[in-house]
Amino acid sequence: MDFDKIENLVLLSKQGNSKAKEELCAQFTPLIIKLSMRTYINGFDFEDLKSECYKTLFKCVLLYDPSKHRFVAYATNAIKNSINNLIRTSLRKSHGEWCKILSLDDNLEKVLSYDMVSVEDMLFKNVFHKELKNEIAKLSLDEQLLIEFLYYKKTSLKAFAAYRGMPYGKAFNIKKKMLKKLRKIIDAENYYIYFN
Repeated sequence: MDFDKIENLVLLSKQGNSKAKEELCAQFTPLIIKLSMRTYINGFDFEDLKSECYKTLFKCVLLYDPSKHRFVAYATNAIKNSINNLIRTSLRKSHGEWCKILSLDDNLEKVLSYDMVSVEDMLFKNVFHKELKNEIAKLSLDEQLLIEFLYYKKTSLKAFAAYRGMPYGKAFNIKKKMLKKLRKIIDAENYYIYFN
């Protein structure tokens, strides 16, 4: 693209010159065709996308400040953003329509009832959590602090080692021993789930 020529075409287009508008369209046609061919949006065909791109191009001509001398970059970004905005809007609409379809069905609860948790499973989970809390209470102070750091505060093992003033290797060994102790309870839960 000849940037100076395009700047002149934009100035003439702003003044209402229809030949300049046609020439400006011709300059941007390869970009617009390329974008339109590479894009799929539900409910839009190739011609619809091209029209949206040309509409954006003329909006850019209207809003462009000629003192900047950067129309090609300005229009290219605007056209790409326009296509991306159409994609986002289409995705939001399709997601919203899917949610409406699901919420319209009164029998949805019956269809999905197999996903509901049984009373036995809930009781077992409560017992398991109590046992896990009891086992955690039996751990050493460093192991309890490590659980707090890693799983509640969501910090790193390195941060725990620095807090306790110990080498990273020692913190790693504490974690390894602690997980080995707790794995017994977790394995017991898995045994119950799979074999009962």
